[in-house]
Amino acid sequence: MAKNDTTLYLYELAWILPSVALPVGMLAALLVTAFGAHIHLPGQAATLDPAHIDTTSPFDQPGLVEVGVGRYEARIIAGIWFFNPPEIRVPEGSEVTFVGTSRDVIHGLFLPDADVNVMLIPGQVTRITTRFPKAGEYTFICHEYCGLAHHTMAGKVIVEPLE
Repeated sequence: MAKNDTTLYLYELAWILPSVALPVGMLAALLVTAFGAHIHLPGQAATLDPAHIDTTSPFDQPGLVEVGVGRYEARIIAGIWFFNPPEIRVPEGSEVTFVGTSRDVIHGLFLPDADVNVMLIPGQVTRITTRFPKAGEYTFICHEYCGLAHHTMAGKVIVEPLE
């Protein structure tokens, strides 16, 4: 092997090794976060008939329910240009599981300051959990275009300070 051939081999190796190592490293990071840290995409928790939301548990009683000490379940129904309930109040430090669905078309539930971003699809129940460590007002909006008044579809989570 001539000196020139060795140099070319080293250049090829310098390109090939990172191009293999980078995807392998990304796959390893994905597996660690998915299984080790239990970080995953929120998914379909259940199905229901959108025509019977008002008589299907838990959406027959939308709103906030305390399920444990410092733990709450917010049952939310999205409909054309509204969230039911439009306002949720929880104490500071609470863990809230949002359980949501849509009455009519695809809607979104986006709380930018609480790392909540899910789609609410008719016939599907979506669950996602977050924590509210600081008191304040957290706005949630619909991020899926749902018609002419889509821009008016919003609500808020009011996190009240502990006394």
